[in-house]
Amino acid sequence: MTRAPLEPARVVFDPAGPPRSAEFGDVYHARAGALEQARHVFLGGNGLPRRWQGRERFVVLETGFGLGNNFLATWEAWRQDTDRCARLIFVSVEKHPLRRDDLARAHEGSPLPALAAQLVERWPPLSPGLHTLGFEGGRVELLLGLGDARGLLRELVLQADAFFLDGFAPACNPELWDAYLLKGLARLAAPGATAATWSVARPVRDGLSAAGFEVERVPGFASKGQMSVARFAPRHLPQRPAGREPLAPGARSAVILGAGLAGAACALALSRAGLACTVIDALDAPGRASSGNPAGLFHGTVNPDDGPHARFNRAAALATQAQLAELGLPHQQGLLRLETRLPLERMQDAPSYVEALSREAASARAGTALGHPAWFYPGGGAVDPAAYARALLAASGAELRLQTTVAALHEQPGGWALLDAAGGLLAQAPLVVLAGGHGQLPLLGPAADGLTVQRGQITRLPQAPWCPALPIAGEGYAIADGHGGLWCGATAQDGDADPALRAADQADNLARYARMAGLAEIPQAPLAGRVGWRLIAPDRLPLIGGLAAPGPLADQLKLQPRRPGLVLCTALASRGITWAALAGRLAAALALGSPNPLEADLVEAVDPLRFALRRARRGKPAV
Repeated sequence: MTRAPLEPARVVFDPAGPPRSAEFGDVYHARAGALEQARHVFLGGNGLPRRWQGRERFVVLETGFGLGNNFLATWEAWRQDTDRCARLIFVSVEKHPLRRDDLARAHEGSPLPALAAQLVERWPPLSPGLHTLGFEGGRVELLLGLGDARGLLRELVLQADAFFLDGFAPACNPELWDAYLLKGLARLAAPGATAATWSVARPVRDGLSAAGFEVERVPGFASKGQMSVARFAPRHLPQRPAGREPLAPGARSAVILGAGLAGAACALALSRAGLACTVIDALDAPGRASSGNPAGLFHGTVNPDDGPHARFNRAAALATQAQLAELGLPHQQGLLRLETRLPLERMQDAPSYVEALSREAASARAGTALGHPAWFYPGGGAVDPAAYARALLAASGAELRLQTTVAALHEQPGGWALLDAAGGLLAQAPLVVLAGGHGQLPLLGPAADGLTVQRGQITRLPQAPWCPALPIAGEGYAIADGHGGLWCGATAQDGDADPALRAADQADNLARYARMAGLAEIPQAPLAGRVGWRLIAPDRLPLIGGLAAPGPLADQLKLQPRRPGLVLCTALASRGITWAALAGRLAAALALGSPNPLEADLVEAVDPLRFALRRARRGKPAV
């Protein structure tokens, strides 16, 4: 689903009253107080904090984020509750999000200054789609959907325990309250879900009733005499599609195969969901295979139609930016990607998380002359991937078992057994995640069809005649090592198993480097670098999700039953650094049934069964 560009909110700050929306001509909250209103209407109206007590996970879905006061009030109530749920996930959509400066101004003098400051600090670039903001070491999560609510709600994959129905008044913003939108809440409601809103408008109450809610009026907040509360009690519970069922509901432990970036990210996401994780790898240290290069890039991509690749890469790059900041991992921040096809005037409609720079401006950023304009990714950069994997593993607290090769998986009641080459039992768990890249092809079964193992060689240039201050990407890439040299590359040869450094490949890397640098001559250097292998899917997107259960393949991915307790998170190609954080979160969400951090169409874009479904459709006779 291609997203339209966002229009940031135009906030009118009134010293005599609450902030007002210029678009809708309405105030953001009651004059009697935003937090007081949130506590009475939304927390009280949904029976919180009582209803989340003792729960492993509680999910709130809000229909209008606004200034974020309902989230802050809910977060503060969670912090104050000694019997709180283990994880609070607050999902909210907003068509006109505030710019960071306006958000900071809106919370000047906030009664919750520490929480408001964290929200402002983590506020994402205003780009369409879902953004995950983590707080309290991942125990509180804000899944913020930026864009039109009608489109975003259709794309959410979750079950909400409580609905905060907020937004500007129905007379000002009717689309947020109409029967179509309210009916869509039924698909997202967990059994026994509740809803609350300050509105008692008849169309709102009727829309909730038609969606399967039992609605009543109760005393309202401040000057509003009444408000509406509701409980989801439909005559017939909507059936959840088989492909959307959690793969390992209730699992308390997991075994992850692979101690590279994918496996480490899965370990962190699952451990934060409360699982005891064990990470198994055949090599003698984390990040030694595909994640073993000394440095690598991370950044999004710009696509004129903002298609699935651009949207996935943007979401993943922003997730990586946030993850590195949270870990405090040293890395090179900021990246320039040379644009050799488009003139500068056609680069101006860039999404908010990337800047279009002229050749002169890009050269100033790089600290050296460039021959082309460039896209500047402030949140992109370069990092040591093995160090990143180690940091993820350390943060996860997972048990690490190295120099252990898993030769086979055996399904058994309640989970899986992992066997060595002699058939001996290595481990067993209710949830197994295959995150080991090309080394695990024999374990993937039919999901391995069409995957390519690609050899890549990078080059070490000890003294670089052209050494930019920022990582540069283009025809190739260049990453300074901080000592006057750099790494450049990389080659790509499918099905090539040669582990030796090759002079011809080094010559290719240096030739690309010379063209990027605009050098008259190709530099010469002793043969030095590294060879590694990437696992690549035909459409250059990863494989994240479950495998098909025995039986005929369904004609839609969301309807396809999956093998319980088994999740793939693999084929991260040459974008492991960029994709790992988001891939790990998605794998954990699919396993446990928590809200997906991606829209449904992007979840299907990385589903491991997408190629099998396409083959099956091509094989069907025309009707």
